[in-house]
Amino acid sequence: MKLFNLIKSFKNDESGAVTVDWVVLTAAIVGLGIAVIAAVSTGTTSLGNNISTSLSGATVNSLGTLGSAPAGP
Repeated sequence: MKLFNLIKSFKNDESGAVTVDWVVLTAAIVGLGIAVIAAVSTGTTSLGNNISTSLSGATVNSLGTLGSAPAGP
């Protein structure tokens, strides 16, 4: 009977139930954070590639010799 009472009291004990709630909540927040980081990382990689392509194809005009005055009459 002592074992039966011990099992019964263990079944009714709720002292660790809040911990389980916090573990589930924390896991959900961490999972959401990882999903957000993955989405932002993909977007920034794509944006970086677009900028790189645009800058690679850009032409730079020469301004001539800077700092010298044109020859006078």
